[in-house]
Amino acid sequence: MALSMHKESLNNKQMDSSKYVRYTPEQVEALERVYNECPKPSSLRRQQLIRECPILSNIEPKQIKVWFQNRRCREKQRKEASRLQTVNRKLTAMNKLLMEENDRLQKQVSHLVYENGYMKQQLQTASVTTTDNNSCESVVVSGQHQQQQNPTPRHPQRDANNPAGLLTIAEETLAEFLSKATGTAVDWVQMIGMKPGPDSIGIVAVSRNCSGVAARACGLVSLEPTKVAEILKDRPSWYRDCRCIDVLSIIPTANGGTIELIYMQTYAPTTLAAARDFWTLRYTTSLEDGSLVICERSLTSSTGGPTGPPTTSFVRAEMLPSGFLIRPCDGGGSIIHIVDHVDLDVWSVPEVLRPLYESSKILAQKMTIAALRHIRQIAQETNGEIQYGGGRQPAVLRTFSQRLCRGFNDAVNGFVDDGWSLMGSDGVEDVTIMINSSPGKFFGSQYNTSMVPSFGGGVLCAKASMLLQSVPPALLVRFLREHRSEWADYGIDTYSAACLKPNPYTVPCARPSGFPSSQVILPLAHTVEHEEFLEVVRLEGQAFTPEDVALARDMYLLQLCSGIDENAVGACAQLVFAPIDESFADNAPLLPSGFRVIPLDSKPVMDGPGAARTLDLASTLEVGPGSNRSTGDGEPNSYNLRSVLTIAFQFTFENHLRDDVASMARQYVRSVVGSVQRVAMAIAPSRISPGLGPKSLPGSPEALTLARWICRSYRIHTGGELLRADSQSGDTLLEQLWNHSDAIMCCSLKTNASPVFTFANQAGLDMLETTLVALQDIMLDKILDEAGRKSLCTEFSKIMQQGFAHLPAGICVSSMGRPVSYEQAIVWKVVDDDNDDAANHCLGLMFVNWSFV
Repeated sequence: MALSMHKESLNNKQMDSSKYVRYTPEQVEALERVYNECPKPSSLRRQQLIRECPILSNIEPKQIKVWFQNRRCREKQRKEASRLQTVNRKLTAMNKLLMEENDRLQKQVSHLVYENGYMKQQLQTASVTTTDNNSCESVVVSGQHQQQQNPTPRHPQRDANNPAGLLTIAEETLAEFLSKATGTAVDWVQMIGMKPGPDSIGIVAVSRNCSGVAARACGLVSLEPTKVAEILKDRPSWYRDCRCIDVLSIIPTANGGTIELIYMQTYAPTTLAAARDFWTLRYTTSLEDGSLVICERSLTSSTGGPTGPPTTSFVRAEMLPSGFLIRPCDGGGSIIHIVDHVDLDVWSVPEVLRPLYESSKILAQKMTIAALRHIRQIAQETNGEIQYGGGRQPAVLRTFSQRLCRGFNDAVNGFVDDGWSLMGSDGVEDVTIMINSSPGKFFGSQYNTSMVPSFGGGVLCAKASMLLQSVPPALLVRFLREHRSEWADYGIDTYSAACLKPNPYTVPCARPSGFPSSQVILPLAHTVEHEEFLEVVRLEGQAFTPEDVALARDMYLLQLCSGIDENAVGACAQLVFAPIDESFADNAPLLPSGFRVIPLDSKPVMDGPGAARTLDLASTLEVGPGSNRSTGDGEPNSYNLRSVLTIAFQFTFENHLRDDVASMARQYVRSVVGSVQRVAMAIAPSRISPGLGPKSLPGSPEALTLARWICRSYRIHTGGELLRADSQSGDTLLEQLWNHSDAIMCCSLKTNASPVFTFANQAGLDMLETTLVALQDIMLDKILDEAGRKSLCTEFSKIMQQGFAHLPAGICVSSMGRPVSYEQAIVWKVVDDDNDDAANHCLGLMFVNWSFV
């Protein structure tokens, strides 16, 4: 009886708590106000709400709790429905885009089939009628000419003041651009790795068999067409190589469009070739379907039109019909078609650099994909999909990136109209020194007049370019970013940072080894696809002597890193940085320096004079046996990765110290070049061909000797064999030591300094996440945890007396800060048995069964 009454009571309570309550509009309004302030109020807040709002007094607190639960659920459902609708719109638009692309490809296939049949017929006819080689050649050339873009017919010179003549050029440009964007005027080949999808960058293709170089992209963005057109017209905001763009004339057309006469200057990517400029006509108009078109082409003697401004420091390049087709999407957003087609006058640059100007892939990365990425970035920022920390607005962070790139480009090019002048060399032409003492022209948005001493001075730039062999640009720049101490000099960094202080150092003091320092990278922002990082680097100085205390202080760099994705075809890898002070204001002065590595197109490795001829310049710059490394006959598909490295460092100077600063800068750049060459030689073999890693070690007699000492000392002290007993020859010893599954390392044995690693096998390098070159920057006490350090100190005397010791299982950290566990560590003395006194050479360590935690 009691049990049944209890159940009935529970059922009544559940019915009371779940009964439907009809709210008046006033009650809903009061609850909505509280929900906007606090979507999940506490029990006390709900009771307070009932007391403060008399209109809610007839509603139970539990019902109010249920109302807030339902309200949160509706909000979540609304957001999910909105997200699904957005994805559905993207998929619908992408499906439409793919169907159009499929139609275009079918037309292209039909065209190629027709051309193939036509060429076969012509060749058969030519072979029957004549055997003359010239005739055959003319037929083949004429067939190929059909595949290439038809030459633009010559037009009579058109008066600049004649709008009708310019409109004719504009309409011709529009027709040719649309035939490339949506037709078959160019034979497009899709770039590797560019797969379509709702969240992808879009469909990207490059040209084949056409005059000049061309790239094409189409994708979706969640911005309206007019906004997209506004962004794309602002070319300096997304095209990093654009130095300036001047609209010299604007002519409205009868159909509501505009014709603009534009003069544009671009930066040269290296110090080895002149910069390019363009004189173009840009036509903006609307199509019948509501699409916006911005098309552009160069005005030349063959196209007609007015003559452009004369130039002295630039090579006039030609822009073939290019532009943007912006189509509105159902439900909002836009579908964008981008075509870039240029002729960069490749014959005016050195032969070894011509691949930079003949590569459609490089054009696609620098212009076409860059434009699409910039629009997507702004679209996501506008929609609130990207949140940055530190209180910085996205536009401010983009401005920092643009200022860093622009300042570095200015330094690399050194234009005379910016105030740069060449300084005399010291007899060796490997490093170029330029100075700028005209702050009125030079100090623009990325600089500040406070950098120049009030009593006279300026900015000095030391720069150099070189060829690198068999080094992926992304890998090299990533190494330079993560291991700054391998190439940078702390004293030079200190002098560079002094330009931000009111009383800078009067004499630059560059020590050969600098001061010990470590870097901490603080992320600031990144682009949508993580192809570019903006970050603050804190350099932590350490002083070991009293006189170093004044210089050993923390410094800060604003750093931009881009192009470190090894799968991005034709991407330029870049590391640019500038000293900043602790305040880091939005208008902070920047004096950028850095590295730029641009890939040359991969070419098959050839034997004979052809290969040697392409490496003439590289052989004069590279050192060591690795510079002329060739591939065996058994690897016909191997590729010879070549790239161009450009280095530029900027320093402020006072007039009376100009020569001293120039000498310091010249020596420093040479030192950096040497460091980069050593790094390149160290990181190239293991990445290009895994088999070359261990094989490169036996070439060093020191490595063979050290391997013998390590194994012999281990056997003498522990009584066991480190390697298999049948390993007797030096080459076999070193190869087995290198490929040993446990991490084997050696560190220095000095009583007055912390042990520093001097050698590690492949497993040891993997565990420390470093390379042989950067290994010497790692100290033993930095990787061991507190327990490991105590254990080593406790056993150290035993190691010195008995020759070895076993350390228990523990945790250490890699050079990148990742924890590593190991089951046991063995430490032993490595003895120089070539000497009669068998002196202690170093400590050997072996971490058994290690793994990342």
